[in-house]
Amino acid sequence: MPITLGSYSLDMQTTSEGGKSSRLELELALGEQINALLSATRALSELSAAHFHADLQPAAFHIARWLYAFGPARPSAIAEAVGMDRSSTSTLIGKMRSLDLLDSSPAPDDRRSIIVGLSEQGRRRVAATLEERGKEFYARIQDWSEDDLARLTELLGRLTSDRST
Repeated sequence: MPITLGSYSLDMQTTSEGGKSSRLELELALGEQINALLSATRALSELSAAHFHADLQPAAFHIARWLYAFGPARPSAIAEAVGMDRSSTSTLIGKMRSLDLLDSSPAPDDRRSIIVGLSEQGRRRVAATLEERGKEFYARIQDWSEDDLARLTELLGRLTSDRST
């Protein structure tokens, strides 16, 4: 039975090796689709970052989105949470503060340290950017059935679950 996955058209007849050829082709097709998903996600992230603020690097939107979700924090905690080095994070935080996207205040337990959080303008920009991002995402799945959505959600959950637990 032939099926099509992305640009692959596969014949699902088994081989003398018990179907290993078909399985390998399916695994390769899955890899292609995962790569396409990652590329599409990266492109959407770049667009989102530009929508957030055209004068900032895309990594600034990751910082802003994290602060939007988790609230004010020390720059070192933000750097660790978003997977950036402290120097780059500090530079972006400084730029974001100069654009009035972030507020800062002394840390209550150590006056030498600061806590940064989104300013009102920063929160509005993140919310607007996430709304635009959501529109793009939902436009892609608006015609999908609930069964398709549930199945993809289940399969992605299985793919991304921590198998060591």
